[in-house]
Amino acid sequence: MESCVICPRRCRANRRKGETGFCGLTDQMQVKCALPHYGEEPPISGRYGAGTIFFSSCNLKCTFCQNYRISLQGSGEIIDAGRLAGLMFDLQEQGCHNIELVTPTPQVPGIAEALYISRRGGLSIPVVYNCGGYEEPSVIGLLSGLVDIYLPDFKYGTDEDGLIFSGVRDYPRQAIGAIGEMVRQVGDGLVMEDGIAKRGIIIRHLVLPGRMDNSLRALALIREHISPSVPISIMSQYTPTPAVAGHPVMGRRITAEEYDCVVDHALDLGFEEIFVQDVDERNLCPDFDREQPFFGGA
Repeated sequence: MESCVICPRRCRANRRKGETGFCGLTDQMQVKCALPHYGEEPPISGRYGAGTIFFSSCNLKCTFCQNYRISLQGSGEIIDAGRLAGLMFDLQEQGCHNIELVTPTPQVPGIAEALYISRRGGLSIPVVYNCGGYEEPSVIGLLSGLVDIYLPDFKYGTDEDGLIFSGVRDYPRQAIGAIGEMVRQVGDGLVMEDGIAKRGIIIRHLVLPGRMDNSLRALALIREHISPSVPISIMSQYTPTPAVAGHPVMGRRITAEEYDCVVDHALDLGFEEIFVQDVDERNLCPDFDREQPFFGGA
């Protein structure tokens, strides 16, 4: 972090001396909350919840982000590796099936230190790395042996959509390289025990309103460059945030027809395991000012 290249933005800020790059963070870790989360895919949440730790900020900051209160506004508590390890132990003691690290990318060095501390101290449940897919493959390589389950997004199938919504020009290429490294580490499926994932990967794709070409291209890239065997989670939960509420297209929910088109395409491509959601009008933006931020399951 003395010349930060943790993510593909490669800001080269000296975060050790208090400089900040795109993520707005120095070398101190910042966490918004840690809690059992019951709304992830069934192999992740199970009966007792994923032990989810929400990190502040993000290296993408998508204009439509449902977690905008923490990814864009950057609220949270400054903690060190010892305190983070303590949060992991607390979640394990509550019976959570895993430790799920949400938007961890800019804070990977501190997270790695905390994982070494917690594993030495008796943390025995799997670690889930839940990220936006815009990762540096070489940094993902350094996580080999520390992460058991990868839960990356594959947000964009076109460079154009990555630029429009996240301000990056190379999203598909970076996501293919990073997820390829994840698959190299943990395989292209899920290792299950009593219905709960112990190792492996699920790739998520959020269907956006009016962007069918983006979704169809994203699935084709996963099929071509990663694996048709990888589990795919096709998400319908897009909810307009205040930032895009007035947009002529992004200001609406997706339709059932749009969602079914994407799911049908995934089936046509031969994906062997697909997680799906209902399409409805619920407001699924979490409220991180509440003790329990989530209103319903994923």
